[in-house]
Amino acid sequence: MAVFDDLVGQEQAVAVLARAAAAAREVVEGGRGAGMTHAWLFTGPPGAGREEAARAFAAALLCPDGGCGHCDQCHQVFIGSHPDLESVRPEGLSYSVKQTRELILRAAGAPTQGRWRVILFEDADRATESAANALLKAIEEPPPRTVWLLCAPAPDDMMITIRSRCRVVNLVTPAPKAVAHVLATRDSVPPDIARFAARAAQGHISRARALALDEGVRRRREAVLSIPRSLTGVGECVSAAERLVKTSEEEAAAATAALNENETAELRKLYGEGSTGKGLNRGLVRGGAGALKELEDRQKSRATRIKRDSLDAALLELVSFYRDVLAMQFGAGVELANDDLRFDLDQLAKASTPEETLRRVDAIMRCRERLAANVNPQMAVEAMMLSLRP
Repeated sequence: MAVFDDLVGQEQAVAVLARAAAAAREVVEGGRGAGMTHAWLFTGPPGAGREEAARAFAAALLCPDGGCGHCDQCHQVFIGSHPDLESVRPEGLSYSVKQTRELILRAAGAPTQGRWRVILFEDADRATESAANALLKAIEEPPPRTVWLLCAPAPDDMMITIRSRCRVVNLVTPAPKAVAHVLATRDSVPPDIARFAARAAQGHISRARALALDEGVRRRREAVLSIPRSLTGVGECVSAAERLVKTSEEEAAAATAALNENETAELRKLYGEGSTGKGLNRGLVRGGAGALKELEDRQKSRATRIKRDSLDAALLELVSFYRDVLAMQFGAGVELANDDLRFDLDQLAKASTPEETLRRVDAIMRCRERLAANVNPQMAVEAMMLSLRP
């Protein structure tokens, strides 16, 4: 099926989804459709393509030809405009029970085109406990033509009661060679850049595509990976931490500024700001101030999430750097993710011991845990930098 063509290195998962799509088509045509179920959980490491796989399966369910990849139905699914596909992604740090209940109400409607009503819930692991309990109720008693597609890094990230009611599709990290081939053939990336991007991204497809096509992304990677050689003293550690946190804040601001402005303008317009007529004035009508405050809270939460995700991506870049150092120290014959920085890797490998390298990796992982626990980013990153210095 053409809709599954972009799922690089996921042959086993594609086989499962293709059989389920065929069974779903049987159901629509009045058959039994053995092998089709109403709840699915897509899991896999970052970059494996959880959301891409779920969206491709949604297209296969909604396409009259089972996922041709060329018809209007498939096109609408992939651009997010299909009337029977509800795609949800938590914009903030979590997904509330109020949002979940609203989603469940929308999911209860019958499909407009007679096939399926599909709910694609990205980052479902970010649902609060109350939201997860509400979601469980919906999955236990779904309407006959509603299909839930949940995405999470691992099955254990979901409540066991939800997990037990879903069919799990495990995705794997694709090999760099397969990612490089996709970049070269589908994105017309020069082969040498495709190989570099696939290797540096460690199989993370969207990250590899960004590295291959965006010079700014490559410059940010270079800035992060220059940190280890810059940590010559306490002052340098503090400066490096400040730069890293500031960069993540700037990325969050750039990603949300236009969206925040549009959302605020639309909400003010909805509540009558600037309208004329009896009972209206140029301020917000009753209820508007509360709605505006709620929107601002969501926007702040979204900015915090983006900043945290940006910082986490930088920390994972550093982990890959020290992993390469460790591989050189042990003489392991593995492909280095950061082979373009072999000189820096070799210098650090000779100047330190494997035990010191492992200590540095542990310091980065502790920093990630602290950030996830809402520790002040500047303090957490500074402590990490001090542990990384020679």
